[in-house]
Amino acid sequence: MSLINTQVQPFKAQAFKQGKFIEVTEKDLQGKWSVLIFMPAAFTFNCPTEVEDAADNYAEFQKAGAEVYIVTTDTHFSHKVWHETSDAVGKAQFALVGDPTHQLTHAFDVHIDEEGLALRGTFITNPEGVIKTMEVHDNAIARDISETLRKLKAAQYVAAHPNEVCPAKWNEGAKTLTPSLDLVGKI
Repeated sequence: MSLINTQVQPFKAQAFKQGKFIEVTEKDLQGKWSVLIFMPAAFTFNCPTEVEDAADNYAEFQKAGAEVYIVTTDTHFSHKVWHETSDAVGKAQFALVGDPTHQLTHAFDVHIDEEGLALRGTFITNPEGVIKTMEVHDNAIARDISETLRKLKAAQYVAAHPNEVCPAKWNEGAKTLTPSLDLVGKI
C-alpha cells in the first residue's frame, strides 16, 4: 500500500537543531509544508553530501514555507557530534532527527531490517500532515535536493490549483495542464 495521501502517524523523536536538543512530533509537521529526508546513518560518506545539499537549498525551502528534517537511525547525541565535526553537516540549520527506536523508519516504510538502517527516502507533507510525494531508493544513490524543491513547489501549486496538473519537468512559473477530454491523445 502506498503512503501517498495518508496522514503521518503520531511520533515523538529527539533532534539536534542549532545547538540545542529539541523534541519533534507529528504536530510539528502540521501548519506548514514539511520535507523529511531519511538517510541510513551519521558519519558515513554519502550522507553528509546530502545534508550539505539540503543546507545549501534551505533558504529556498524556507522561502517556499517549508521546513526540512533530516532523519537517521542514530541518536540526537550522535547528530550533535556529527554537526560539530563535519564541515558539510555543520551547515545544517534544520533539525537532525534521531530515530534509534526505528519508529519513523518503520512508519515511513524505509527500514532495512537486516541492517537496522534507513533507505534514502524523501517525503513531502502538506500543512495537514498528509504525505503528498515520496521517493525511496538504494543507499548508494544520493539525491539532488533541487529536485525535491521542484517537487515541493509542484505539490504546493496543485494544492492551490486543484483543477490543474504539473507536467513533466514542470518548474515554478511554467505552464500547467487542465485535464479534460479534449487533451486525451493530443499531447
